[in-house]
Amino acid sequence: MTTQPLEAARPLTQLAEDEQLLRASVREFAEAQVRPLVREMDEHAKIPRALIDRLFDLGIMGIEIPELYGGAGGRFFQAVLVVEELSRIDPSVGVLVDVQNTLVVNAIVRWGSPEMKSRLLPALASRSVGAYALSEAASGSDAFALQTQAREDGDAFVIDGRKLWITNANEADVFIVFANVNPSAGYRGITAFMIERGAPGFTVGKKEDKLGIRASSTCELIFDDCRVAGTSVLGEVGKGYKVAIETLNEGRIGIGAQMLGLAVGALEHSLRYTKERKQFGKSIAEFQGVQFQLARAATEIEAARLLVYNAARLRDLGQPFLTEAAMCKIFASEVAERTASLAVNLFGGNGFVKEYPVEKLYRDAKIGQIYEGTSNLQLQTIAKQILA
Repeated sequence: MTTQPLEAARPLTQLAEDEQLLRASVREFAEAQVRPLVREMDEHAKIPRALIDRLFDLGIMGIEIPELYGGAGGRFFQAVLVVEELSRIDPSVGVLVDVQNTLVVNAIVRWGSPEMKSRLLPALASRSVGAYALSEAASGSDAFALQTQAREDGDAFVIDGRKLWITNANEADVFIVFANVNPSAGYRGITAFMIERGAPGFTVGKKEDKLGIRASSTCELIFDDCRVAGTSVLGEVGKGYKVAIETLNEGRIGIGAQMLGLAVGALEHSLRYTKERKQFGKSIAEFQGVQFQLARAATEIEAARLLVYNAARLRDLGQPFLTEAAMCKIFASEVAERTASLAVNLFGGNGFVKEYPVEKLYRDAKIGQIYEGTSNLQLQTIAKQILA
């Protein structure tokens, strides 16, 4: 997976070959290692540690981590391809890898001090799962209304508060936690901290019992006089809002990739089933009414793919991508829900039972319109940009 930077003028054909090899490798892994565990993981609401270890062994938990720190030295676009391929089989595994790469690793690579990078990135490339803790009970869409506070105490900070709906929290060893060091300054007091599991005063709380992506852990975090060193600040004190905004913009592309992969998986199940299912003396795939529904789903998936890939390419090129990220997330999440719903319909009664895979994808799809910025927030972002 070792790659050169995009700006190194490598032939486009070589870049394409690298991406094809990466996609093929991850697809083979997902089919062999993930698919047999999907139903069990959903029922037990847990990703086995052995599978997480194999994700590290494959080299996809630190795609953009420089080779100096034991990572793949890859590009953001490659992370998007990986998330898509994993989510085609299980969106729970897809989002674990997504949060690791597009939020946690991305933020440390961009804003971490040299000491922080040397300390955290090798572990994140080889064994440690990361989590991103912004949301709270009173600050979901209004992310900067957070109530968690951090007060200075000598050369340290003491953090108090709670975080909710934190993905990867049960497995994570490293957490990016946002707290306000100066509430009177509003969002300009928000600061990002790197906090490791086991820090005094920090506990992982209740694990949520969710509708979909059940194997992906979602927990509350509790900070009760949690004391952390001043060197744990990610970026600058009072600049956490910048870390949050810019990282989430990239994370939305990752969720777009997750939803794209889910839609692809749902359509593949539908294509196989409609060819096998016989009614009135022929397969239901031979009926024009079914064919048209499949054709429309395939068209929407291709449109979602182009939106996701375009946003990822813009990010890698250092071009503005705010609007494109919002567009790809909202459209891919809607396509995923429609395609999964169609799959349930085409499976008929079988689509409504857990013995068949499509009811799970239908449940998994709903979160795409909620986390990392609701659909209404994406529309608001798009509207602001096109009306500016």
